[in-house]
Amino acid sequence: MNLRVITRNIGFALLVSALFMLLSIVVSFANGRDSALAALLISFSITFIFGIFPFIFVRRTETITLTDGYMIIVLSWLLSFVFGMLPYALWGGPFTLENAWFESVSGFTATGASILENVEALPQSLLFWRASTHFIGGLGVVVFLLLIIPNSSPVRLRLANMELSSLSKDAYKTRANKTVYIFAYVYLAIVALSFIAYLICGMSPFDAICHAFSVSATGGFSTRTASIGAFHSVAVDIVTMIFMLLSSLHFGLLYVTVVTRSFRTMFSNPVFKFYLSYLLIAIVLITLNIRLHTPDLSWGRAILEGSFMTVSYASTTGFAISDNSTWPMFSGFLLLLVGFVCGCAGSTTGGVKADRVLVLFKAIGRQIRNSIHPSSVGGIKMGRRHLRDEDVYPHVLYLSLFLVFMMLSIVLCYIFGARDLDAVSGTISSICNVGPSIGERIGSLGNYNSQPTGVKLIFTFDMFLGRVEIYPVLSVLAMLFGRRGRRL
Repeated sequence: MNLRVITRNIGFALLVSALFMLLSIVVSFANGRDSALAALLISFSITFIFGIFPFIFVRRTETITLTDGYMIIVLSWLLSFVFGMLPYALWGGPFTLENAWFESVSGFTATGASILENVEALPQSLLFWRASTHFIGGLGVVVFLLLIIPNSSPVRLRLANMELSSLSKDAYKTRANKTVYIFAYVYLAIVALSFIAYLICGMSPFDAICHAFSVSATGGFSTRTASIGAFHSVAVDIVTMIFMLLSSLHFGLLYVTVVTRSFRTMFSNPVFKFYLSYLLIAIVLITLNIRLHTPDLSWGRAILEGSFMTVSYASTTGFAISDNSTWPMFSGFLLLLVGFVCGCAGSTTGGVKADRVLVLFKAIGRQIRNSIHPSSVGGIKMGRRHLRDEDVYPHVLYLSLFLVFMMLSIVLCYIFGARDLDAVSGTISSICNVGPSIGERIGSLGNYNSQPTGVKLIFTFDMFLGRVEIYPVLSVLAMLFGRRGRRL
């Protein structure tokens, strides 16, 4: 393990956080030196010193091993969480240490779950930092690093192959170093376009940039306690829904569609068609369910709420325009289901990804056909691509691992005192990076402040696992314990 290359790369990840803390300080000065100024100044100083230290005292090297790469990915995220909680903890208020940790992890992993009962009580500079953690986490702390490493560097290629899952890379049809730029271009374009659209809809520049950061990262932190519903604007609702949907699609597919100016590629993509199909089915079922359950609700409002909330949970954004704790249980569980499947690989969404679920369905279908016709040699086809067993196996294994960790988390949450369905729904929403869940306490307009400390820590671990997609964490643990075992 090369500590020099690890510390230099982690140092850069911390400098990214320091940059946005500095921007938050500018926001504080613009608002008459609000109450978070001191907390942000101290946080920036500490983060900048720790980030710049390796660049001063550690010699640059281009050599990187598999072990180094996984350590860089995992430690970059973990230390971003640690230093990201400093502004919250130093400001105080509702931010105890565990609450500051929870808010930081939720922000960087673009989960959007919050402990805040009154979001408007925070100064604007801290709200900007909160939204900035979404922006950093959505693009990825390691992707920031990849953008400044020379194209020819072996470090770039190895880290790109580790940070971008095989599902993400499949649809790009470009080299690993170019996929990083494509992802960044599309991501920044969504930020810019959503910011402009929010301004046109009447949002203030501050609200517009914070919500643009959140919607592009499919995070869900808002500047209002009532989320998007606080703006009481159908235009804002529709704009948010459009950009949540765009952010949940494969960025490579969006890039190709824009470059070629043809929607044929998008609508011929099997994953996109599958994703759009189950979204439409869920929207119809939820709309009918809430409309029939609430006769006073107009059809127009039922369609808007059903569509918005379905896209919000499927994209793992978590924005809300209504309180789903008043909805029938069927609609609530359907929201959890679409959040579990979520959007497409190669986007900023969490969950298991629609791609893997489609592969699973096709694998089950092939197994049934082989059981009926043992001599059949038909394989699995995804669009024009034929998948071999070795292509399918890792995704089926990942789904199994995902469910195992989910079950373990649910059991641990009950042990640590989670109430009613909070353990189940909270775990699903955390590990799928949805954020808000269902129920009165942690529903779309609820918060996680009432959860026991142990449960909050479990949820943050779930958020981390969901964001890095399990394998890097398991790889680092295997390397650490394997090395310790060899020493013993």
